[in-house]
Amino acid sequence: MDKFSQDPAASGGGALASLNLRSRGIFKQIVDTYLASGDPVGSRQLSRLLPMTLSPASVRNVMQDLEELGLVYAPHTSAGRIPTELGLRFFVDALLEIGDLGVEERGRIESQVKAASRGQTMEGALAEATSLLSGLTRGAGVVVTTKDNARLKHIEFVRLEPERALAVLVGEDGSVENRVVQIPQNLPASALIEASNFLNARIRGRTLADVRADIEAARGHAQAELNELTARLVDAGLASWAGLGETAQLIVRGQANLLEDLRAVEDLERIRLLFADLETKKDVIDLLARAERGEGVRIFIGSENKLFSLSGSSMIAAPFRDSQQRIVGVLGVIGPTRINYARIVPMVDYTAKVVGKMMRGG
Repeated sequence: MDKFSQDPAASGGGALASLNLRSRGIFKQIVDTYLASGDPVGSRQLSRLLPMTLSPASVRNVMQDLEELGLVYAPHTSAGRIPTELGLRFFVDALLEIGDLGVEERGRIESQVKAASRGQTMEGALAEATSLLSGLTRGAGVVVTTKDNARLKHIEFVRLEPERALAVLVGEDGSVENRVVQIPQNLPASALIEASNFLNARIRGRTLADVRADIEAARGHAQAELNELTARLVDAGLASWAGLGETAQLIVRGQANLLEDLRAVEDLERIRLLFADLETKKDVIDLLARAERGEGVRIFIGSENKLFSLSGSSMIAAPFRDSQQRIVGVLGVIGPTRINYARIVPMVDYTAKVVGKMMRGG
């Protein structure tokens, strides 16, 4: 299951690189203890809980390192530590193990959402689904619906793995949404940068769907111009057209004749630029399509949560979609930062899918 951080720069990426297996084990145990009880844990207690054999002194050294990285802190003068907001974000992004719902839980959610939708307005059904989530998770349920995609002011693509990237969408209202998207393994890093730059010159105040439609139209015009220019050179016997599918290319011959025909030289340069332009647009359109389809639960921790900026709270939210697969709303749960992420993430995710199915008449 995909997870989304509110701010990729704040997700402890640097900390991740500097933690060895022992440090991760100690950090994870501190977080697990905090999520289970809310209490700080000290070095002596940790040395007994850890699967590895370490002295309290060795554990204290690691705890000091974790504190210097900003991942844990001492809430009072005792030697015990609990995770910071940054530490919880790091845990959620890098170490959290999320299970799946059982058949019984799935059935309960589906039957209750369906029962809630009978004879209700859509707003009433959503309110019932939110109450259901609140009851299941012992947190505060929340639902936000929208009639249209959010208008954006910035978008960025950041590679996470060879075949996964993070699409960071910043709305005009200051909201930030991150979607994990699949990308072709051989897509160069430069394509992600070019796509981000290309879109940011055009996206302010517009939706993903609006921009994608414009780019597709522009790509169509560029393709038509390319076809006209290549046909002219091929007909003149100065070049040949070859290739298979999207790897098509123009093979130039009769270079001496080209040099005598300034228009042909200009055409050839324009063809080269069109090829590059079409390749950029193809990458951008592909990335936009993947961002629009990006699935996953978003997890906001503490002050990251600008919508419900409550100190010591977290929100776990997931989008639901209409019949055109457009995001038309978000539902989720607000609770303390030591909320049971592993249990609630799949619960929110599945409820959002059931609500989306209900909205599509399924």
